[in-house]
Amino acid sequence: MYYEYIGYTADRRVVKGKIDAAGEKEAGDRLASNGYQILSLKASGGAAITGMPALFERRAKPEEIIMFSRQLALLLESGVGIVQSLDLLKVQTTNKAFAGMLDTIISDLRAGSPLSVALDKQPRAFNKMYCKMIAVGEQTGQLESVLRNLASYAEQSTAAMRKIRQAMTYPIIVIILAICVGFLAVTFILPPIMDMFKSLGGKLPLITQILISFVGFMGNYGIFVMLAVVALCILVYMYTRTPDGTLQKDRFLLYMPVLGRLNLINTLARICRSITILFRSGLPLPEILKLTAESSGNKVVFNALMEVEQDIIKGEGLASAMRRHPEFLPLMVEMTRVGEETGNLDNTLTIVADSFEIEATDKLQTILGMIEPAMTIIIGLGVAFLALSIFIPIYSSMSLIGK
Repeated sequence: MYYEYIGYTADRRVVKGKIDAAGEKEAGDRLASNGYQILSLKASGGAAITGMPALFERRAKPEEIIMFSRQLALLLESGVGIVQSLDLLKVQTTNKAFAGMLDTIISDLRAGSPLSVALDKQPRAFNKMYCKMIAVGEQTGQLESVLRNLASYAEQSTAAMRKIRQAMTYPIIVIILAICVGFLAVTFILPPIMDMFKSLGGKLPLITQILISFVGFMGNYGIFVMLAVVALCILVYMYTRTPDGTLQKDRFLLYMPVLGRLNLINTLARICRSITILFRSGLPLPEILKLTAESSGNKVVFNALMEVEQDIIKGEGLASAMRRHPEFLPLMVEMTRVGEETGNLDNTLTIVADSFEIEATDKLQTILGMIEPAMTIIIGLGVAFLALSIFIPIYSSMSLIGK
């Protein structure tokens, strides 16, 4: 949660602001470590509701981090001071949680902390790779360039995720609508027809009997089926939070039918982009791989990168270390070898990332092309089943009335 504070520095300068901490004691300790003498410290409900678990606290959106990085780079290039730049960006943001983080960062900077250290205290907005890159920019005097590279990297990653979300929107909406129509038909249309047909002494068709049996089963045991499904989902979720479960889930995501290749090349494209941006910043290769592994988002790839890091520390080349892991596709391995031999590793990995992203776009379009006709066929069969279940008894009833 956030705490508002008023205090003074060693040179008797009064300061005030907000700090994000797990408790009042932690907030006081952090302010004291920054050299503040605290006059007032109290909980604030501005950016985060007091007592709200970290799970429900609002995080900074990727789009906000992209805009923040680009605007900060522009302000710094214009000669505006870092603290004044952050003050201007804090006023512009509409995300109260992010504004509170910027307020805390400004306070840390005024206390003498480097920007990278201040950002590292806000993990809900800035990951470790971002903070490390900022530290490199501070050390080399290229902070503006680093901020622009980080913005471009985040923009490419966000665009890929946005395409996947958009691809899944249509099938989800269609499935929900089909379920709603089926529920309304079975609940309100079918029962009166069945009652009328039975009163005339007719025998229900097999297809209608199947539907009635299913509806009856769900009516009697539906609540238990739903509870079983919910319990199963909870158990699966809890298992995926364990180390073994996370590993199995991530392996399935990489090797599942149809979507596995798409997930793999998207992950490898992000890795290539990460290695490129870190390599251009001048970091040593083992540290690059460690930071890339932490930001990979997949435990299988994380383990592979950490093993590659250990092999490099032992003196092995990057390409030969990658070759032992099937997660790294042949194109990536061969282009890495070429990059090592020519001294243009960053350029060759950029080419690999571009190639993977093009392939990912093509595969996504292919999958979309498969989903739409598949959904049409499935929904058509469902509608046909409902229609026959309802209209066959109606026609049979008319013949019985005629008799």
